[in-house]
Amino acid sequence: MRSLPWLHPDRAALLLQALQQRILIIDGAMGTMIQRHRLEEGDYRGERFAGGFDSTHAHGPGCEHDLKGNNDLLLLTRPEVIAGIHTAYLEAGADLVETNTFNATSVSQADYHLEHLVYELNKAGAQVARQCCDAIEATTPDKPRFVIGVLGPTSRTASISPNVNDPGFRNTSFDQLRGTYREAIEGLIDGGADTLMVETVFDTLNAKAALFAIEEAFDARGARLPIMISGTITDASGRTLSGQTAEAFYASMAHSQPLSIGFNCALGATQMRPHVETLATIASGYVSAHPNAGLPNAFGEYDETPEETAATLKEFAQSGLLNLVGGCCGTTPAHIRAIAEAVAGIPPRALPTQQEQAA
Repeated sequence: MRSLPWLHPDRAALLLQALQQRILIIDGAMGTMIQRHRLEEGDYRGERFAGGFDSTHAHGPGCEHDLKGNNDLLLLTRPEVIAGIHTAYLEAGADLVETNTFNATSVSQADYHLEHLVYELNKAGAQVARQCCDAIEATTPDKPRFVIGVLGPTSRTASISPNVNDPGFRNTSFDQLRGTYREAIEGLIDGGADTLMVETVFDTLNAKAALFAIEEAFDARGARLPIMISGTITDASGRTLSGQTAEAFYASMAHSQPLSIGFNCALGATQMRPHVETLATIASGYVSAHPNAGLPNAFGEYDETPEETAATLKEFAQSGLLNLVGGCCGTTPAHIRAIAEAVAGIPPRALPTQQEQAA
C-alpha cells in the first residue's frame, strides 16, 4: 500500500486527536428511523420519478416498478427526512454519522433498475451528512463532527454459492464488486466524507474488493481518507457468514491498516462482547462496536431499551475494549444519548505499544 497524504489533513488531525482523548460515539440505525415516518410510494418517487421514469434522463431507465423501500433514494426525493435523522443523532451526542448509502451500489440498486444513480446517491449521501455535521459543529466548535461514508456489503457474496445444488456457482465476482464499489467511493469522497467505512462485512472477499477499490481511488487522487472496517458475526457460531472467526477476520483485513476495526449488526451487545474483546486484544488500531438493540423478537422488532443497551456497552468501555461505540438495527437517538452518557468520562482503549504487538 503506497503511502499517501491525507485528503483532508485538518479533518484527519481532528479525528485522530478526538480518538486519543475519549470514546467516540457513532450514530444509530437509519432504517429504524425511516420506518417511523411511514413513507409511501409517492415519498420515494418524489417529483423526479413521479411519472414512472427518471425525469433528469431523457432516455434514461424506466421506473414503472415500485420504489418504496429503496431508502437510499430518499437522498434525492426526501433529503429533509434523512437530514432530520442525522441531526437527531448528532443532537443525541453522536460524534460520527454514517451516510444513508448502505445499498447505494449497482448490485443493490439493480433491484430497482436504478444503477445509473450510484455515484449521485453516494455524493448526495455524503453532502447531506456533511451539511448536518457542519451545522451542529458550528454550535459547538470544540467538538468536531465527522461523516462516515458507508459502503455496505451488497446483497451478493463472492465466496458462497447461492445455489445449494451447485456449490461452485457465484452470482458475482471480485472484479464486479470492485467496479461497483469504485463508483460509490468516488461519490462519497466528492460529497465530503471524512472517512470510508466498509461495514456489515459478512463475506471477507466482498470486503477485499471494496478495499481494493478504495486504494485505487486513493491512488488516482494522490491522497487518502481514514478507512474503517466493521464486520458482522452472523450467529452463535462466532463466525462471519463466510466462515471466519474474529481472529481470522482481523488477519484478513489488517493489511489495509484501517483506522478502526470492529463489529456491527446481527447480534446484540451481550452476544457481541466476546468478539469485540478478541479484536481489542489483537488489533493494532482502534476498535469499534455498534450492536443491535438486542436480538429481534418473533415479529422482527427490537425490544432492548436504551438503558439496557447503554448499561451493557458501559461495561465494554470499563473493560477497556472500546474506542468507538454506537448502535445498529433497532437503535434510536434515545439509545445513542444513553450510550453517550454511559461511556462519558471512561478512558478509551489504549493502543498497544510496538513491544506488545511484537510479543
